[in-house]
Amino acid sequence: MDFHCVAKDVLAFRNKRDWEQFHNPKDLAISICLEAAELLEIFQWSGVDVEVEAKQNKIKEELADLLIYCIYLADCVQVDIPSIVSEKIKINENKYPAEKACGNARKYTDL
Repeated sequence: MDFHCVAKDVLAFRNKRDWEQFHNPKDLAISICLEAAELLEIFQWSGVDVEVEAKQNKIKEELADLLIYCIYLADCVQVDIPSIVSEKIKINENKYPAEKACGNARKYTDL
């Protein structure tokens, strides 16, 4: 499914419920952080267990919530998500040239 179709469906869902009136950048940013914390909570106290198979459904649910709030925030501040992601990839290509960053987890300042 195309991103713009998904975003359109997300916004239509919101609009049918007249929730846009409750959405402002501050509250949406808070909601993004809260949903990200709920995603992280799935892995809390898991020790070295990073297996996700048994947690797949909960991961999908929390990731969807997180992405929905990102769409709401992007709409609220009038930015196009595919465009800003594309721009960020270009910035990161300069920060992390493949010949230096490939297989390396160091920050760009340490490459």
